[in-house]
Amino acid sequence: MSQGEYLFTSESVSEGHPDKVADRISDAVVDAYMTLDPQSRVGAETLVTTNCIVMAGEVRGPGTLDAAGLEDIARTCVRDIGYEQDGFHWKNARVEVLIHSQSADIAVGVDAAGNKSEGAGDQGIMFGYACRETEVLMPAPIHYSHAILRSLAEARHSGAEPGLGPDSKSQVTLQYENGKPVRATSVVVSTQHAEDLSQDDVRKIVRPHVENVLPEGWMCPEDEFYVNPTGRFVIGGPDSDCGLTGRKIIVDTYGGSSPHGGGAFSGKDPSKVDRSAAYAARYLARNVVAAELSEKCVIQISYAIGVAKPLSVYVNTYGTGQVDEGKLAGALTEVMDLTPRGIRDHLHLDKPIYARTAAYGHFGRAPEADGGFSWEREDLVEDLKAALT
Repeated sequence: MSQGEYLFTSESVSEGHPDKVADRISDAVVDAYMTLDPQSRVGAETLVTTNCIVMAGEVRGPGTLDAAGLEDIARTCVRDIGYEQDGFHWKNARVEVLIHSQSADIAVGVDAAGNKSEGAGDQGIMFGYACRETEVLMPAPIHYSHAILRSLAEARHSGAEPGLGPDSKSQVTLQYENGKPVRATSVVVSTQHAEDLSQDDVRKIVRPHVENVLPEGWMCPEDEFYVNPTGRFVIGGPDSDCGLTGRKIIVDTYGGSSPHGGGAFSGKDPSKVDRSAAYAARYLARNVVAAELSEKCVIQISYAIGVAKPLSVYVNTYGTGQVDEGKLAGALTEVMDLTPRGIRDHLHLDKPIYARTAAYGHFGRAPEADGGFSWEREDLVEDLKAALT
């Protein structure tokens, strides 16, 4: 194949995947603290396994949210996802709460005091990406992988497909020609199901969801359409595999189409730049592409713990840019304050908007009226153009 002709694959996992159950609980903890005090500091981690949930981490916020309240949050998340199975049940699972107060040493470095600005909650590098492969400016393989599982989840929650279980995975491989996706060459969907459904039954359930998600004419050949390839997926979720917060960072972002700094999002309040700066980088990249300044764009931002100002801002438009990349990087810092406080204020991140991000990707979602997915807005287009003139 030439450089412009290749296959590329991305995967997604559903809200019932063990790692996503853990992410959902951790992000619900963030939301609970942000509801009580928008200045709360939260670093929550969750482990889920057979009828057991372990919550750990560090927080600084209202003491009214005690162990009993945190346990109730975990049970509510599991119930909403839909787990009422012998091996993992929202009511019967044992819940252990090991969340404790945040280190005072971290607080000294991060908090604003006197003439010192609020510093980054950790060192690190964060990436944001956007491209013209889909209407939401996301890479097509991860976009369609998410959409298949969202469609199946909606059918399960509505009662239209009661034989489906909460745990599922998808994987979409697309053919690229001249650097653009043109068709699927294979699709893999594995979904938990009721005991009385055969592999053929599940295949019939899954097929229309795949066909409806993919663009017309993109469906893969029949012998490359794999549904529950092992033949059976009755035991699933945390009963079949341990789940941990933060293990699906590529699923959460761009499906491998872009570099990743390595930091997870879920369970972290927006003072942690692993989360907030990754959102800012996506926001800027989306606005660059929306402004037709490039066909695709990756942005890297780096920080040092306790230091407000980013150490670097890097832009790569992969040869598709309409302006010099160095000049574009300078314009980005003009149109948005990239300090931790600046990001939080600009994107209105001090709100309980995080549990909804825990499954089906943090990017490519529609901005919501209450501030959810604010980093998907395209409201910097004119400011960027003005800064470059």
